[in-house]
Amino acid sequence: MQRRRSSTRGFKRTATLLNGQIRRAGESRGFAVSRLLTHWAEIVGQDMAAIARPVNVGYGKGGIGATLTVLTTGPQAPMLEMQKEQLRGKVNAVYGYNAISRVRITQTAPTGFAEGQASFDHKPKSAKPKIDPEIAAEADRTARDVGDGDLRAALERLGRNVLSKQKR
Repeated sequence: MQRRRSSTRGFKRTATLLNGQIRRAGESRGFAVSRLLTHWAEIVGQDMAAIARPVNVGYGKGGIGATLTVLTTGPQAPMLEMQKEQLRGKVNAVYGYNAISRVRITQTAPTGFAEGQASFDHKPKSAKPKIDPEIAAEADRTARDVGDGDLRAALERLGRNVLSKQKR
């Protein structure tokens, strides 16, 4: 009987190398079955996987009935809320028994807290539109007799805005 030669030439599959590390990382976050993390899209379906991802499995004091925490963005949360029971059923099918009793939805940006924050910076000021010289002259003539400089400038701006809108 001839011994079969290895076709991998000393290389191993990535899955076999990382399997232990994935299992330990998953167990530290409460995932007894790491397949839930690695095959999320296959378990819940592409549509649901596109809007949510598993974050944590927490067990109560008695250890009966775990809570699956799922991360989603704010606009997707109502859609996911309506599909909680279907999600729970699909996840429990992976465990093989009714391990997950509740699904909790957490809303945030999909990239995390630091990267996904909304920007509240001021928008850069765009270039001021060109004002017709006739309109500028008319506004200047109208506000010329006002003694206070700040009030005169404000009235000129107001006059330019009003007169340019009338031309449109």
